[in-house]
Amino acid sequence: METKNMIIIAVVVVIIAILGVVFATGMLNGDNNKNVVTTPFKTDFMEGSFVGKVKLVNDDEKFMHSYRDKNHSITYNISTVDDSESLMDIYELQGVTNPEERSFNGNDWNIYFTQAIPGNDTNSSKDNETMNIIIAQSQGKKQGYLIYMIIDSNSDVNSTMNAYGQSYTDYMKPLLESIKLKESDDVPKIYEQFGLTEDQFKQQMDMIHDYQSGNMSALG
Repeated sequence: METKNMIIIAVVVVIIAILGVVFATGMLNGDNNKNVVTTPFKTDFMEGSFVGKVKLVNDDEKFMHSYRDKNHSITYNISTVDDSESLMDIYELQGVTNPEERSFNGNDWNIYFTQAIPGNDTNSSKDNETMNIIIAQSQGKKQGYLIYMIIDSNSDVNSTMNAYGQSYTDYMKPLLESIKLKESDDVPKIYEQFGLTEDQFKQQMDMIHDYQSGNMSALG
C-alpha cells in the first residue's frame, strides 16, 4: 500500500503548496461594481483580468503562478496540467465535491467551494482561522486549467461557500468572464506531479474510481 499512501500524502502537499504563498499589495475601488479597478495578467497558458490591484508574487514554476490582493487578503493560484479532471477526482476524496457548472467565453468550468486551515492543521479548533477556497477547473482537449481563489479568514470579502456570495459574484465570476485559455507546449503530466509513473498513477485512479462507484474497500 506504499504507493497508495504516496498519492494521499501528495494531496496534502499540494494543498500546503496552494496555501503557502508570499504576500503583495492590492486594492479595490468603487461601490456596487462601479469604477472597478482590474489588473490584467498573461501567462503561456491563460490570460485575463483580476478584480482589484493584484500583484504577481510567485512565478518560479512555468505552469504555476501566484498572485496576491493584500488589501482584501485574497490569493490566486493559476496552473495547468494535462489532466485536471483526475486531480479533481483526487480532491473529491478530501471532500471537495458537487461543483457548480458554468460556461464563459466558450469554456466550461466546474466551480468548487471548500475550506482549509492554515498549515493544513485539521485538528485545529481555531475556526476563525479557516480559509474559504474557490477552485475553478476547466478541461480542454490537450490540457486542463485550474484557478484557486483563497480567501483568508481576515478578508473583508464575504464568502458564503456558494455561487451567491461576494467572493464569487464580485471576484471569481468577473475573472472567469475575462479568461482566455491557451494551448501550451510541454504541459506537466499529472502523474509526474505526484511522483508516480504513468502506470502507477493509472492504478491509483482505477482504485479511486472503484471507490467512487461504491466499492468502499477499494482504498482499504
